[in-house]
Amino acid sequence: MKAGFVSLGCSKNLVDTEMMLGILREHGIEITSQPKEADILIVNTCAFIQSAKEESITTILDMAEFKESGRCRSLIVAGCLGQRYKQELLDDMPEADAIIGTGAWNRIMEAVRETLKGNRVVIAGEDELLYDEHTPRITTTPSYTAYVKIAEGCNNRCAFCAIPMIRGKYRSRKIEDIKDEVANLAANGVKEIVLIAQDSTEYGRDIYGKPCLAKLLRELCTVEDVQWIRTLYSYPTYFDDELIETIATEPKLVKYVDIPMQHAHDEVLRRMHRPDTQASMRALIQKLRARIPGVTIRSTFMVGFPGETDAQYQTLRNFLEEMRLDKVGVFTYSREEGTPAYDMPRQVPEEVMQERYHDLMSLQCKISEQLNQELEGRELDVLIEGRDEEQQNIAVGRSQREAPDVDGQVYIEGDTDSQPGDIVRVKVLQGFTYDVVGERVDKA
Repeated sequence: MKAGFVSLGCSKNLVDTEMMLGILREHGIEITSQPKEADILIVNTCAFIQSAKEESITTILDMAEFKESGRCRSLIVAGCLGQRYKQELLDDMPEADAIIGTGAWNRIMEAVRETLKGNRVVIAGEDELLYDEHTPRITTTPSYTAYVKIAEGCNNRCAFCAIPMIRGKYRSRKIEDIKDEVANLAANGVKEIVLIAQDSTEYGRDIYGKPCLAKLLRELCTVEDVQWIRTLYSYPTYFDDELIETIATEPKLVKYVDIPMQHAHDEVLRRMHRPDTQASMRALIQKLRARIPGVTIRSTFMVGFPGETDAQYQTLRNFLEEMRLDKVGVFTYSREEGTPAYDMPRQVPEEVMQERYHDLMSLQCKISEQLNQELEGRELDVLIEGRDEEQQNIAVGRSQREAPDVDGQVYIEGDTDSQPGDIVRVKVLQGFTYDVVGERVDKA
């Protein structure tokens, strides 16, 4: 019996996929990367915004074709789309044999058994599930990098976001459990640990009574074989002085912070149900840069939130022009049913959102190119990921300035020796909009 997987959406979803893979393997099911060879096909879906839902549905239909052209006897839809729409999804998509919600990935074998008997089932409910270090897992990332989910769910209730409805309230894992998992991954050759949660800076508040990300990071830095520890999705609200000091002083913590800010106009932030203000975010950026020289700051911003005026958009644009953040993702507002923003007045027309999106991205591209050009002559430690497909004498990797999958890359000319997983010293020769080109000067 063979199973094939497609994992869509964020890295948090990918971890759920890896757990399901581990459970299937424990039950003697072979994992294949060839859908036509799979008896069981599982699509772990995303439902964050409309485009993600459309991609999920298209992928399900694509996989359903292997019922005719391959060996597929069971097509299982897992993840956020299944949790959000449950029975409705099963009724509307006869191609799907089972629906598994985000809080039921540990019941994947139940879905397999039922569907192979010819039954169509929905397995979903309240999302209270957390994995631990003992949960079976097959990592699908390269051997030198792994994601570790430190918490599940979200308490923020931003007006535009459906995640709390899908993944439930915020639930932290214990420090000891996370540390054991990181130690096991490091013992198996993982050099870069990427910590993820819907809101990393809220970590621990539910079980320890206060945010404890700084304490967790200090504990993880004592794991001997880990070389880089990166944290993603650190909301500004709980990004306190203790956390800044920890990042500044612990050598294993990469000097990279990912802080979703969403907007820079106070009235828009208020309507978004975001507790931050432009002044508080400016102060945080200034603190980070003062205490952690050379820190890389990444953020995401939304254009077109209901009621956003030209003047409010201009405030956001001016903020980005002045702050010159290293990495920026820009998204247009997606109207999601069940969220407070869905029924808000003055929905912004699609063409206006697109115009603002392209204008903001154009501005950020210029800023990013300038910042990368300012790196010319500097030396960086680079984690090698592979080789350029067209020129084998060029190695490709990431410095501490680039997170996996979302940022650019470092191209190292004339490097024929480096292997994936090596960390080497590179001098930057040229900076471009997203990537930099350099030459190897010495091993780190």
